[in-house]
Amino acid sequence: MDAPAITDQEFSLFQRLVHQIAGIKLADNKKALLVGRLQKRLREHQLGSFGDYYRMVSSGRQPAELQTMVDLLTTNETYFFREARHLEFLRDEILGQRPTGGTLRLWSAASSSGEEAYSLAMVIADTVPGNARWEVFGSDISTQVLAKARAGRYPLERNEGIPEACRRKYCVKTSDDPHGFLVAPAIRQHVRFAQVNLTRPIDPRLGLFDVIFLRNVMIYFDSETKRQVIANLLPQLLPGGYLIVGHSESLNGITDRLKSVKPTIYRKP
Repeated sequence: MDAPAITDQEFSLFQRLVHQIAGIKLADNKKALLVGRLQKRLREHQLGSFGDYYRMVSSGRQPAELQTMVDLLTTNETYFFREARHLEFLRDEILGQRPTGGTLRLWSAASSSGEEAYSLAMVIADTVPGNARWEVFGSDISTQVLAKARAGRYPLERNEGIPEACRRKYCVKTSDDPHGFLVAPAIRQHVRFAQVNLTRPIDPRLGLFDVIFLRNVMIYFDSETKRQVIANLLPQLLPGGYLIVGHSESLNGITDRLKSVKPTIYRKP
């Protein structure tokens, strides 16, 4: 069965739906991507058009299928120790100058399949005293990538960015998979994952964080959505806490409630 074509009107409906749910601005040139990722779902449900599929996911009667659509249409490019200068800043400036006591809490707010959250945990484990209390929380809108993150299992080629010392201490080869590795339990016990939609108000029970990493996700948002996301995150950031965005991102014109420490690194007064 050939994949049905998508009309401009149908694509426009999906653009609005994805923006409404996830805040993501699906550009006009992404039509082929949407068709490629969703055509299997049409076949799965024996639907004859993208309009039929839109009516299914937007009806509210099939939330699991709506989540599947979100999983398929969100971009999840990540790798271990990405943008290493941020991790050096975490090690030298934040952890190195933080007073002892209390529980250190970091949030990887667009953690995808978990590489960023585990990278943060490795830096902390290598820097703070052994008796220090700390935790890393990773979140994403995609339940599919969160399942991978919780498993903590990755192909061997994914460990290339991990410093050799961390690789020896925190990456475990397993007998059942010669082509993969597990993040060591000593790291995983400090990391937890849950689904969070950053465009919606954050549950205050999530608690407060010393550092929030919000890297390489705002490039998919329009200006109004960026402002909303930052406004949602700020109540969860401790006074004196840091918010770190990706190297191609900026909060200029987005908020005046954070002070720029250096490019892409901001601090709450």
